[in-house]
Amino acid sequence: MMQVALMGYGRFGRALGSLLEESGMGYRALDPLVEVPASHRARSLPELVAGAELVVVAVPVPHMRSVLQDLRPHLRPWQLVLDVGSVKVKPVEALAEALGTEVPWVGTHPLFGPLSLAMAERPLRVVICPNPLHPEAAGRARAFYERLGCEIVEQTPESHDQVMAHTHALTFFVAKGMIDAGTGLNVPFAPASFKSLARTIETVRSDAGHLFAAIQRENPFASEARSQLLTALEAIHEALERPPPEAGAPEAGRMAIPTSEVRSSELAEYQSHLDQLDRELMSLLARRIQLARRTDRAGAQAGQGGDAAREESLLAERRAWASELGLEEPEAEVFFRTLLRLSRRSGGTGLGKP
Repeated sequence: MMQVALMGYGRFGRALGSLLEESGMGYRALDPLVEVPASHRARSLPELVAGAELVVVAVPVPHMRSVLQDLRPHLRPWQLVLDVGSVKVKPVEALAEALGTEVPWVGTHPLFGPLSLAMAERPLRVVICPNPLHPEAAGRARAFYERLGCEIVEQTPESHDQVMAHTHALTFFVAKGMIDAGTGLNVPFAPASFKSLARTIETVRSDAGHLFAAIQRENPFASEARSQLLTALEAIHEALERPPPEAGAPEAGRMAIPTSEVRSSELAEYQSHLDQLDRELMSLLARRIQLARRTDRAGAQAGQGGDAAREESLLAERRAWASELGLEEPEAEVFFRTLLRLSRRSGGTGLGKP
């Protein structure tokens, strides 16, 4: 069994620990600020890293340098050190400074968080930044993450942070602005376009809102990305403040949002939407089965088992949901009984009983 050391047991460290257990890997964890389960708790840095093939540093990026310096005296040349920060340029610099050519290391960024893991979302992707000081390190990191069921993307630290500045950082920036402005919060109704945005905001808040400052300040390209967005928004705002054109005159180009694709026939669109929904249903089915397994494991650990009464309660609740949506209750019950049967065949029930 591969032994992994987790330096840091915050929200991501705990989630990664669960993923390690599911993949059949043992781990020890150390975090002076968080309670670690006794079965995985290390009491000191030497105990944490002793015998571990992999050392995962899962601490906030601003603390990376000092934590690596504390770890360094206890590391050995056969061990591999990974970081899991949301930015890469600064952590890679810290890894190079603390470990150099003496201990293998590689910068990585799992593109998923605790919420993604809890919801059994797939695929799980990880960015790996190959390290010329230790050419073999990227291969070892790839093997580790593939064993966890992850897909791998290789990038340089700079290219990673540039992409993250215009995606991850801007998403958090917009979400933070809308939250602070109270935009669209607790409204009695909203169009579909905003509902999609609201789901993004809620994901940011529940999964990694505590990372906002680090994502913005530790990414060397985030400031430029924010400035570009603000410049574009200000120009649009100024254009909208001007008097509209006379009747029949075309709006300026800035007032139009270009379409993303050429429209197909109505029938082809419907067929395409159905195909997409069926693909999403298959993805949701796979996620539900995975969550059912986790629910049963958690129920077993808590001493709570599922029973017939719990199953009937669940089905009654699902029938009520169907009724609210205008669906036939008997058909809905058949559907969910089938889901429960599939879960049992796959090693779970979703009722808290393995």
